[in-house]
Amino acid sequence: MLEERIAELVKNRYHKRVEEASDKELYEVLLCYTKEELSRLPRIEGEKKLYYISAEFLIGKLLSNNLINLGIYEEAEAFLKSCGRSLCAIEEAEPEPSLGNGGLGRLAACFLDSIATLGLCGDGIGLNYHMGLFKQVFEEHKQQEYPNPWMEEESWLLDTGVSFQVPFRDFTLTSRMYDLDVSGYNNGRNRLHLFDVESVDESIIEDGITFDKTQVAKNLTLFLYPDDSDKAGNLLRIYQQYFMVSSAAQLILKECKDRGVSLRKLHEHVAIQINDTHPSMVIPELIRLLVQEQIDFNEAVEIVQKTCAYTNHTILAEALEKWPLSYLEQVAPQIVPIIKELDLRMKGRYQDPKVAIIDDQNRVHMAHMDIHYGYSVNGVAALHTDILKHSELKPFYDIYPEKFNNKTNGITFRRWLLHCNRELTAWIEKRIGSGFKENAEELEGLMAFAGDEAALQSLLEVKQQKKQELADYLEKTQDLILDPKSIYDIQIKRLHEYKRQQMNALYAIYKYLKIKGGEKPKTPITMIFGAKAAPAYLIAKDIIHLILCLQELISNDPEVSPYLKVVMVENYNVTMAEHLIPACDISEQISLASKEASGTGNMKFMLNGAVTLGTEDGANVEIHELVGDDNIYIFGASSERVMAHYENHDYRAADYYIEDEEIRTLLNFIISPEMMKIGDPYHLLRIHAELIQKDWFMTLLDVKEYIQVKEKAYEDYEERLRWSKKMLVNIAKAGYFSSDRTIAQYNQDIWKLR
Repeated sequence: MLEERIAELVKNRYHKRVEEASDKELYEVLLCYTKEELSRLPRIEGEKKLYYISAEFLIGKLLSNNLINLGIYEEAEAFLKSCGRSLCAIEEAEPEPSLGNGGLGRLAACFLDSIATLGLCGDGIGLNYHMGLFKQVFEEHKQQEYPNPWMEEESWLLDTGVSFQVPFRDFTLTSRMYDLDVSGYNNGRNRLHLFDVESVDESIIEDGITFDKTQVAKNLTLFLYPDDSDKAGNLLRIYQQYFMVSSAAQLILKECKDRGVSLRKLHEHVAIQINDTHPSMVIPELIRLLVQEQIDFNEAVEIVQKTCAYTNHTILAEALEKWPLSYLEQVAPQIVPIIKELDLRMKGRYQDPKVAIIDDQNRVHMAHMDIHYGYSVNGVAALHTDILKHSELKPFYDIYPEKFNNKTNGITFRRWLLHCNRELTAWIEKRIGSGFKENAEELEGLMAFAGDEAALQSLLEVKQQKKQELADYLEKTQDLILDPKSIYDIQIKRLHEYKRQQMNALYAIYKYLKIKGGEKPKTPITMIFGAKAAPAYLIAKDIIHLILCLQELISNDPEVSPYLKVVMVENYNVTMAEHLIPACDISEQISLASKEASGTGNMKFMLNGAVTLGTEDGANVEIHELVGDDNIYIFGASSERVMAHYENHDYRAADYYIEDEEIRTLLNFIISPEMMKIGDPYHLLRIHAELIQKDWFMTLLDVKEYIQVKEKAYEDYEERLRWSKKMLVNIAKAGYFSSDRTIAQYNQDIWKLR
């Protein structure tokens, strides 16, 4: 049926045979065919339904994921191959949806996949961003931002025709709901609901990604995370968030009424997961709407408190949103009296100002509202949850110990193994069968081959093939030349000082100087970066500038370039990750201990046989416990030591710079004549000064041990079979980090879907 239907679609649409159609035409035909197959899947139903509300869903390209979950990927691939066509080439024609940025959005996408795979009734709710975050382009060794449109006439989006009126202070907007089917692996389907506004006007975008932030009706769903460095940007974010949660709350109540559910028993039929603080206003909005339904205010509060659960993803202050009450009044004054009343009730019960919803500066702490008026608070890795309980949210833990729980993050291993590493999938299947595709814990069976030299040698061959494929891909798409016989040392994630790409750049300087001094590595090293910096995050953009300057300096130095290469890929996204992760030898997870809530890139890398070089931070702690000391490279100050430095205000980067000649040499190279000749002196001087005068995320505290441990990893890489055993252990132990496991725990402990 697949062969006949695809051939029929190609003929009817384009009057061609499959062999004659372009890759783009074949993509559109496969899109149409896959949507037909998805529509035949049963919608997952249940007595209780989850609504997972998130500002981001970084879903990646959908064709391959849906073909895999439908169980027809191999059939489609074989048919196209028989026609002389490549499914991989056809997949490249698909635009990647610009609906997320980093780990938060990728996790949300993984969770939707696993919710459907486990047959749980649960839909996602977010916004339909037209331009996403931005498209990253490097110009003069700097990041420049441009719109990143992704919607085409032929699209996965389904216009549902469902609309809601969203009231703001000065006007009302009509939201319109577009749906994406979310297929489970060998199971039914749920939906991702994306709300849009029909008055959005892409023509208001001016230079790069600038636009008039006050024209809310025209800009509301243009961009994810619009620049909030001014008041207009702050207000726009509040408009976006309220638009999202008001639409969500109205949808939830509508669906309950359609199902004949009594709104007084909402919590028995609905669970709402608030993914970080962006959707927090769903609490007062739901109370407001329940009161409109003639439910007493006290009862409405109680209902909402039993319905909403909150996931905390970070302890970073900038992500724990605090909105001035006056800003909320300018956007959605109807929920302000509710927030004030919720605050008064808590202040009447608890005198500690640290647990107030509205502080003494009249700022609304969104996370505080979530904790008081939700029934569950979870962190996303064991260390992160402990820090929440005993440090960052301790006053709340003292009040509500029963609400706090840990749910260590996970990944959709089918996308990050079955799709992006078919060769490794086949290698695994040959040894332990195919059960791991549904139950990732079965990967543990690979431990039986830890002493099998033939298996270890063939595992190295798989890795080498993926390295060659990455080299070919980057040469074709970005004109970058890589040596596939070199060590691929990769750091890909959002650009933020706490993730410490700047420390990795200092290592590049260290290695450059060593090679210049005659110390050449046995195996050449390729250091690969991929990251976007928020447009207003100046220091993050300076770090990108530093890396790009090092890239040019090293590539143009004939003495160093045969042994060391620094590469930063442009416009890093899910598609790029699917090429980079299978090829990686060393996975850089070097955030300052206590700052990375979990990380999920670390899990994808280990699943694909990379060995982690990292701090005892986030899920690295659990990876370390699973793989053991011999199969991971750990360095750096402990989270306890780091937090003590913050508490005592006794970390001074300048002391390291003054007292340690090696550190001083590395830092001064940033502003050396050879670097100044390539880069912009203003930006190089600023990052140099930042690392000496501030260094808020303690790069200099850990940099020397980082260099030492990284050198040890490179040395160990030379023992190829021993290194292959490290790879095997990481793959075998990665099963725990399946998002299927994470979602099963969410359901058991929090949602209790039936």
